[in-house]
Amino acid sequence: MSDGRVAAIVGRRQEKELLTAALVRAHDGRSGSAVLLRGEAGVGKSTLLDWAEREAAGRGFTVLRAVGAEAETGLAFGALHQAFRSVLQGFQRFERSGPSGPLSEYQRNSLESALGVRAGTPSGFAVGAAVLTLVEETARSAPVLLVLDDLHWIDSSSAAVFDFVHRRSANLPLVIVGATRPEGTGAHGWPGDVVDVPALDSADSASLLGTWYPGLAASTRERVLADAAGNPLALTELPRRLEPAQRAGTAPLPECLPLGGRLERIFAEHLRRISPEESHLLLLGALVGGGDLAAVWQRIVADGAGRAAWERVERTGLARLDEAGRLVFRHPLIRTAVVAAASDGARRRAHRTLAAALAPDDPRGLHHEAAAALFPDEDLAGRLQAAGRALGHRGGDAEGALLLERAAVLSPGLPDRTRRLAWAAVMSARGGRLRHAAALVRELERSPVPPDADPLLAYAVVYADQSHHIAFASSTTSLPAVLDALTVPGADTFGGLTDQAYFKLLLAATYTDDPWAWRALERHRDHASEAGRLCLRAWTDPGAEATAELLGALDGMTEEQEAGSAWMVLWTLSALDCPERGLWRRFAGLDGYATQGSVAKAKSREDFLLGHWDQAAACLREAEIADELGYHLNALLFRQYHAHFLAGRGDEAGLGAVEDAIVPVAARAGMRFVLDRMTYLRGLAALAHRRYEEAYARFHALTPPGAPRTRSPWPHSLIFDLVTAAVHTGREAEARARVEACRQAGSAGMSDRHAFLLAAASALVAGEDEAEASFRAAYAVPGAEQWAFDLARLRLAHGSWLRRRHRPEAGEHLREAHRVFLRLRAAPWASGCEEELRAVEHPSPAADRQQAEKGELTGQEMRIARLAATGLTNREIGRQLRLSPRTIGAHLYRIFPKLGITSRAALAHALDGR
Repeated sequence: MSDGRVAAIVGRRQEKELLTAALVRAHDGRSGSAVLLRGEAGVGKSTLLDWAEREAAGRGFTVLRAVGAEAETGLAFGALHQAFRSVLQGFQRFERSGPSGPLSEYQRNSLESALGVRAGTPSGFAVGAAVLTLVEETARSAPVLLVLDDLHWIDSSSAAVFDFVHRRSANLPLVIVGATRPEGTGAHGWPGDVVDVPALDSADSASLLGTWYPGLAASTRERVLADAAGNPLALTELPRRLEPAQRAGTAPLPECLPLGGRLERIFAEHLRRISPEESHLLLLGALVGGGDLAAVWQRIVADGAGRAAWERVERTGLARLDEAGRLVFRHPLIRTAVVAAASDGARRRAHRTLAAALAPDDPRGLHHEAAAALFPDEDLAGRLQAAGRALGHRGGDAEGALLLERAAVLSPGLPDRTRRLAWAAVMSARGGRLRHAAALVRELERSPVPPDADPLLAYAVVYADQSHHIAFASSTTSLPAVLDALTVPGADTFGGLTDQAYFKLLLAATYTDDPWAWRALERHRDHASEAGRLCLRAWTDPGAEATAELLGALDGMTEEQEAGSAWMVLWTLSALDCPERGLWRRFAGLDGYATQGSVAKAKSREDFLLGHWDQAAACLREAEIADELGYHLNALLFRQYHAHFLAGRGDEAGLGAVEDAIVPVAARAGMRFVLDRMTYLRGLAALAHRRYEEAYARFHALTPPGAPRTRSPWPHSLIFDLVTAAVHTGREAEARARVEACRQAGSAGMSDRHAFLLAAASALVAGEDEAEASFRAAYAVPGAEQWAFDLARLRLAHGSWLRRRHRPEAGEHLREAHRVFLRLRAAPWASGCEEELRAVEHPSPAADRQQAEKGELTGQEMRIARLAATGLTNREIGRQLRLSPRTIGAHLYRIFPKLGITSRAALAHALDGR
């Protein structure tokens, strides 16, 4: 029987239907999808992947494939190399022919570094962005199928990139199909359908066995079927080992045929039939895995005897080299069996051979050297530490942490082991492995820690507490002492830990408003970097020109300084509310999830402020990603950002669901930052539904005159909302005082948005003679047009003011506001525009009489009826509409008969019916 036979697909109807549906959706231009096949070794997952690949190729797909390798799980971007190097080469050829390519220079450099095309250490998220761009460009000409076999062995960097691409390619014709084992980690966090591939039933097992071995004797067939128990690999491999007489039923069968986990021993039997030299070559190939074996092959097989031995290995059918020089095993289990069957000494010898064969600067050589080490080795541990830290500086925190952990194991002394394990915990957290970081912290807390490593361990504890446990007690109790220790002259700063500790304490201070944290930050202000000092100032006393200073500081930073300061810069932008600069884009692709999560939060905030409300669901997707990675604080904040969209749309039911999910957690953690903002959002929703008294009460509680509850500039951004509520509840004097206080405090200088909000609030409190000029001044604030939601609210207020004065241009402002509110799906605000527009369209007493004769509500009557239906008194309605309570009562006297009701209690139902 030929080893090259294409495995028959027997049964698997449900799995094939699911895969076909995914391919059809992508082929028809609908959204892509992801399917993960999960099952025991040999159950047929790879066969299903092969079938999907053939189906996709027949439908015109571009097919990309990567196979995980156990020996390469610690090597960054190995699987990505398999899948995308040919795609990148194709675009490089296209670029050389003339037109510029789809990738930025930074993205191309990162991707080429990841794929080994150029020297350098890639930045993980920049690689993700580059790969996403390549997928988008490839998908322009044909749908794309990405096949990921043995996902449980795919390196974490590649897995992160594949996950990045899928989560951000919902509208692309991309199908990702993977396969993993039940005990593997590949299914954790998988962003699509997970399909358990079971053993074949008895009928399908008999059909598959008959396809492969039609001449088996009945007795042999029954025995193989019984022992294989539906495992397709066992069904196809067990008869292969039998003698012809056994297949024919003329000789007895073996007493026991192993299957399942014992299947690897079947391949071990194959291995025992080859010579030690052949075993060594096969082991070398297994440890190199599916990567670029050809690059080291010339160094390993340098003589004729070596080449002859490999030819004998290939003749066994266990493995072969394909045209690209990559090692291909007949089945992934063979690779596992090769490694498992080798002795510890044989594996160490093979790792030493590979380390010597690779170039001195190749990080894979260090990996093999470490795997070959038997005893503690400080020199090797030091080199692993240096390599791991270098990876961390360039964005490879996850891979760097693995090297630090191995360095800890090889450390001769406990102090060095503890220091390296603490660094591994910090880098694991930054690299997206927060759960593992928390486990390392627990391990470290059970061990004695050398005094000089206390700051490192304390920082690791704080990182896990803040990001994973949503707890801040350790921040305020430990970080001040950490900063004291790090800033002693001559102290070990652990490569920039001072600024990172300063930022974590600043986060704790802004989240909890803890006075001890603020004092420690002030005490160490001079020890912080320029970015740290700017960030502290932004959250405590920003003053005028704060944004300009931040931009000036950024312009003077190198790329490496930007990467190290990204968290602080993004948090400064959050304080100043200035997303109009789009500065978060400068950091997209840098570092690990720690920075990428901050970038995503900055983008979420920008989407709300700039009116990109169609991106609201992205907050929930990012929350799910954060929860899967263990970053529960980020998940909570993403849900809070999503609540902004709900509040703006007046979706109080949705807002209540978010409150139920995050407020109890925030309250336990003492996160005034979240609790105050949820109070604000409740006020914003009340504003949408014109419950102005409630809105005023909530805003007033957050910013009572003369007693601000927070040191941040955030209250300055509430001025437009608070003044709107105050004016509509008859508190004009207070509203004017609020505006003047913000003006005296230099609110307009903080950012373009603060300038616009103050100008908008000023227009609402302007006198009759200054009002029109004040509205126009607000429109003229630089960048005013970008604040879609706030600008629409200003236009609504302006149109209402003009309508009350019977000015013909009122309709223009109201219609523009109405268009924006409809686009944002802010229904209550759109309804307010519609009522004002009805009044504009029927402004004359004659028109009102015509409506009255028809039994219809006039525009003014509709406004009064809706306000009364919310429970407002005649006096409160009169304040909003600038009418006397007596006039409101007269209108209601005419409204009730038109609606067929006799009391205010029936207003809401009657209006809904109309």
